[in-house]
Amino acid sequence: MATILYRIGRWAFRRRRLVAGVWLAAVVAAVLAGAMAPAGEDEDISMPGTESQQAFDLLDERFPQSNSQGAEARLVFQAPDGQQVTATDNRKIVEGAIGSLDGGAQVAEATDPFEEGAVSEDGTIAYSTITYTDAAVDLTGATKKALEDAADQARAAGLTVAIGGSALDAEVALGGTTEMVGVAIAAVVLVLILGSMVAAGLSLLSAFTGVAIAFGLVSALSVSLGLTSTVAVLALMLGLAVGIDYALFITSRYREERARGCEPEEAAGRAVGTAGSAVVFAGATVIIALVGLGVVGIPELTKMGFGGAGAVALAVLVALTLVPAMFGLFGERVLSRKVRVRKGGTSPRPGSAADGRPNLGARWARFVLRRPVAVLMVAGIGLGAVAVPALSLELGLPGDESKPTATTQRQAYDLLSDGFGPGFNGPLTVVVDTSRTADPEATTDRVVATLQGVDGVESVGAPVLNEAGDTAVVTATPQTAPTSVETKDLVQEIRSAASDIEADTGADIAVTGNTALNIDISDAMADALLPYLSVVIGLAILLLMVVFRSILVPLKAALGFLLSVGAAFGVLVAVFQWGWGADLIGIEQTGPVMSLMPILVIGIVFGLAMDYEVFLFTRVREAHVHGAPADEAIVEGFRHSGRVVAAAAIIMTSVFAGFIGIHSPTIQTMGVGLASAVLFDAFVVRMAIAPAIMALLGGRAWWMPRILNRVLPNVDIEGAALSRQAPAPAREPVTAARGDDRP
Repeated sequence: MATILYRIGRWAFRRRRLVAGVWLAAVVAAVLAGAMAPAGEDEDISMPGTESQQAFDLLDERFPQSNSQGAEARLVFQAPDGQQVTATDNRKIVEGAIGSLDGGAQVAEATDPFEEGAVSEDGTIAYSTITYTDAAVDLTGATKKALEDAADQARAAGLTVAIGGSALDAEVALGGTTEMVGVAIAAVVLVLILGSMVAAGLSLLSAFTGVAIAFGLVSALSVSLGLTSTVAVLALMLGLAVGIDYALFITSRYREERARGCEPEEAAGRAVGTAGSAVVFAGATVIIALVGLGVVGIPELTKMGFGGAGAVALAVLVALTLVPAMFGLFGERVLSRKVRVRKGGTSPRPGSAADGRPNLGARWARFVLRRPVAVLMVAGIGLGAVAVPALSLELGLPGDESKPTATTQRQAYDLLSDGFGPGFNGPLTVVVDTSRTADPEATTDRVVATLQGVDGVESVGAPVLNEAGDTAVVTATPQTAPTSVETKDLVQEIRSAASDIEADTGADIAVTGNTALNIDISDAMADALLPYLSVVIGLAILLLMVVFRSILVPLKAALGFLLSVGAAFGVLVAVFQWGWGADLIGIEQTGPVMSLMPILVIGIVFGLAMDYEVFLFTRVREAHVHGAPADEAIVEGFRHSGRVVAAAAIIMTSVFAGFIGIHSPTIQTMGVGLASAVLFDAFVVRMAIAPAIMALLGGRAWWMPRILNRVLPNVDIEGAALSRQAPAPAREPVTAARGDDRP
């Protein structure tokens, strides 16, 4: 592989204008396609195969007239203190506000709360349900403004009014201050590590190229493939993070080869042949982990995985082709201002990677080698302590209760909870299929009576029958909030009671609704965790065995990942469940961690963790292949890659942390989880625990059974074949002063 990539690097350098032109055309085409494509709609999460999803599907079949895809809003009114909303004056205000909407453009129906009985027992709160003919994403600005004007009209008259439902839901907004801060930090780190504004800009430009294409393609395919804004954000997040890192690794190796005396074209080929090989395998592990999300069986999670994998694949292609092309376009400016090709150049600066003397990375490696047991114990115990909160992990899907209190959706949620009980925002829908029963009416009555007798049920609505009379829908309102443990227990109790009725009558009874679906998804996530880990880690270990020609090094990498991801879960629980530091990132309401997060974070973090494993220990492997003893190979690897891996981790953490400011529970949880996991994995696992284990293993770390050594392909990721090629001598030596020696 190293030889093939070497040729690609040299070709891209020679054909730099062609390569740059092709990528520019791809960016323009993708951006135009995304801009012209219709906006997609965020869909509700579904889980095929679960009881609640099967019930939803049955409702679509048996109640087609109610299968509306239109948006819905709830206009919630509260009377002033000491008054009732049913008072004559207040009633006129409510009816006037609703009347201004009834019959409006895109409005299907606006219910009267006084006729529908949508008034709290104490008479202080009422709500109207407004249904629309179009989905939320298709509602015009005038339609939304009419809804807000109706609320303002009632507020001006003295009532408290809030708007809930999906009508005012907005797409996740990008390009905010925090994202820009993350990119700015990445830029500063690049300048410091490379000592050149041009080299830093090269890494950013290559990352933006891949991200622009990925984001444009996701936008263009959002309607046809049902891709949501979360898929786009994940593609943007991963594309930026890995795109900058991959370009940084290749650029650093290019500058190192120049410092050793290679001509620019030869240096570009060698950089892509060696560091590019690591980029290919690092990207492959991320792609495997993301594509593996499809085994869970949640369509939205599968789309997120494939969207992120596509962004990573683009980042790899850009790094292998556009980056060496830009070496040719920018010329000597890729080197730092203090490092230029000149006649009679000086020797490399003492302590630089090119000079071979100890730098900070080498000194740290020697420190770990002298005290491997102490380092291993301190780092392991520290990560274990951070991971302790993960034992209290609770899963759920956030709703309006997780939104900031300043939002009208959260205010509507709180008003409805105050007026109708905490369970009103998460009713349970019990679907009774009586098509195979002898007495459908008696069966339905028995279901209603059973629900009324279950502890924890606040109220039970009258059954609603379909036109054929073979399916009934009964609404049961819990006494507790949708995300509470008590509600989860209630769903299980209802299902247990329903199984007895099914056995006696032959009916099929299912509990559904958003609350039940969220519970089922959380349970499915837990059940899918071990199979997912087995598939992803198994494939990645096989891939790393090919890379490192070792069994113990891949196993060590996988076990280290478990430590870092456990610590990341501990941070998620501490912040989102316990509220530690939640105010700092705008989290006003604690609750369960989003149920998709464990598998999503595991998939992404596993791939990124293997990135650092590959980038750091391929240099160790390279030194070992060239004859260095086990300990010296570790030192040599850290001398060349330690600083750049640390810089890459800071960059990736900054990019992920930059998305924490987006007011979306999904994005904020991903931002916190990924940023903390990258920090733990890069600085604690890869920089401390991994070399300590390697020191204890010694030469046995590179042991491989003979049969596997013969069966596994030799991909030559360390570039041994390139070392046998005589590099074209540079006409003028390169001065490796400060800035150029930073691998």
